[in-house]
Amino acid sequence: MDFKTEISRLLNEFLLTRTDLFLVDLKISASSDVIVILDGDNGVTLQDCLDASRAIEFNMDREIHDFSLQVMSAGLSEPLESPRQFKKNIGREIEVMLNDSSEIEGELLTVDEEKIVLKLEYRRPKLIGKGKEDVVEEKEIPYSEIKKALVVIKF
Repeated sequence: MDFKTEISRLLNEFLLTRTDLFLVDLKISASSDVIVILDGDNGVTLQDCLDASRAIEFNMDREIHDFSLQVMSAGLSEPLESPRQFKKNIGREIEVMLNDSSEIEGELLTVDEEKIVLKLEYRRPKLIGKGKEDVVEEKEIPYSEIKKALVVIKF
């Protein structure tokens, strides 16, 4: 079994024991630097990262294949990619860059397997008369139209 396949197998075996965690990304460089990025329905603790690291490290023979290993949680700067990641961020403000390069920012209301729904709040010129009016609307966005989505960090 090749190195990448073995790392993937060990990681998947670990994740089967921890159904609250899921893989965001697995990167293996040509020089055998392994980077595992995890996320979880209730977040990822340091202990979760240690457990995943041990599941890989203790089952690989460094005499056969030397490697470095980093296991980390998906940070706030990481884009949201899977429906599971979107679900854990319901109620938060997210910024979505669409495939046409336009951007939308709003509160994430609902998520399913095909789309997300954002609550948009903005001001626009009144349809009749002068001045502006507040508008609140919901917008459905299919995953196929999303180029990148990030949680908006507010201080």
